[in-house]
Amino acid sequence: MNISSISPSISATQLHNDISVAVLSKSLDFLETVGDGMQKIMESSVNPNLGQNIDIKL
Repeated sequence: MNISSISPSISATQLHNDISVAVLSKSLDFLETVGDGMQKIMESSVNPNLGQNIDIKL
C-alpha cells in the first residue's frame, strides 16, 4: 500500500467533512431564526380575538 496514493483521498474526505459541518452550521442558524419567529407568532396568538371586534356607540 502506497501512502502517497492514500493522501489525496484523505484530503478529499476531510474537505467533504468540513463542507458538511459548514452546511449544517448554516442550517442550524437558519432553523434558530425560524424558531424565534415561530415563538413570536405563538406568543402573539395567546389572545387571538384581540382587535377582531370594534365597539361603536352612536
